Amino acid sequence: MVGLLVGVTGVGGGSLMTPLLVFLFGFKPAVAVGTDLLFAAITKSGGVLVHHSHHKSVEWRIVGLLAAGSLPAALVTLYALNHVTRIGRDITPIITFALGIALILTALALFFRAWAQKAGRSGDAGIDPDENPPQRFSHLQAPATVAVGVVLGVLVTLSSVGAGALGTVALLFLYPRMPTLKIVGTDIAHAIPLTAIGGFGHWHMGAVDFTLLGSLLIGSLPGIWIGSHLSSRIPEKFLRPILASVLMLIGLKFVL
Repeated sequence: MVGLLVGVTGVGGGSLMTPLLVFLFGFKPAVAVGTDLLFAAITKSGGVLVHHSHHKSVEWRIVGLLAAGSLPAALVTLYALNHVTRIGRDITPIITFALGIALILTALALFFRAWAQKAGRSGDAGIDPDENPPQRFSHLQAPATVAVGVVLGVLVTLSSVGAGALGTVALLFLYPRMPTLKIVGTDIAHAIPLTAIGGFGHWHMGAVDFTLLGSLLIGSLPGIWIGSHLSSRIPEKFLRPILASVLMLIGLKFVL
């Protein structure tokens, strides 16, 4: 089911998979997050091969800027989680709260995706972009991209959510004239090392279920293939707001 929705909407699997594993199947949040991070690293690897080899749609300079912020942030976050675990404290409340925040931010990103791209252009969001060629934040793109990477590194490591929808919207805002195909390819390429580091870190803490991981891969890969073929027949403009509303409700449930 998650693979099908990812194929149709393009929304990252973490925002859908992790809440289902917690609420529907009763997995501990830490196990759900750790397993989903490794799951994302494996599934996104195939995607980046397609984007790089067939479409040439990965901007490696931007990937490097994002990674310069996200990978150190992920390592620091893992160190902090490991420290909390070693002193005998339960990390479940931390992960649950972070998961709720990440889902709410993902829902907002889905709602305001189009606005973010317009707002990133020079001048007012309502001005015709053809009349204002320069991008608004061109002189701040590099440090802002690193800062986005830091936020994604912390959120994704804590919740497994955000590498897809949040990363895409941030790139649309900072690089509004970049083709959508390159935005997606760049975001996927950045997500692979981030989710891999996060997944291996959670594995080190004993929070990965490999039987679950295998089951998810068996089900989701065909689902993504089917969903990608159905995407042209299903009105995404209706499905995306519904999905965003559901994620918002789930996020509020985690937070409250």
